[in-house]
Amino acid sequence: MKRVVEAEFFPGSSSNAIFGSNRMNGSMSKPERRILIVDDDQNSTRLVKILLEKSGPYVVAEENDATKAHQSARNFRPHVILLDIVMPEVDGGEVAAQIQEDPELHDTPIIFLTALVTRSEAKSGLHIEGHPFVAKPISVPELIVAIEEHLPARANVVT
Repeated sequence: MKRVVEAEFFPGSSSNAIFGSNRMNGSMSKPERRILIVDDDQNSTRLVKILLEKSGPYVVAEENDATKAHQSARNFRPHVILLDIVMPEVDGGEVAAQIQEDPELHDTPIIFLTALVTRSEAKSGLHIEGHPFVAKPISVPELIVAIEEHLPARANVVT
């Protein structure tokens, strides 16, 4: 008889993330930071979600339908939005504009994720439509630096 053993992918972390919980993920100094990732590639969003949640005090929600991104942001109230630029039906620029026009979300930082630029262009400090960006394929350490640099002050308060 074969036995399947379930194990944590990353040692020392719990995989039981619950939206709105106040888990500290091993860090007593940083409260949870809510991140919404919007990308039509479900495999990409799932991987980034897992890696972020395992590496810091992050709770990540995924949205793979850009037409639903604005409503997902209203429901989840993220501290930061990671937004792919090239998506079918509605592109990231249009989603960013919808979010910026919303009085409840307009201060939410948006970081574009894109394969349209090189890693060196991303590190140059340039912005797309006024927003910082991270080049794809994503380097998780670089993504975490970008997230931490653009978190609003309210993300450092336990909610």
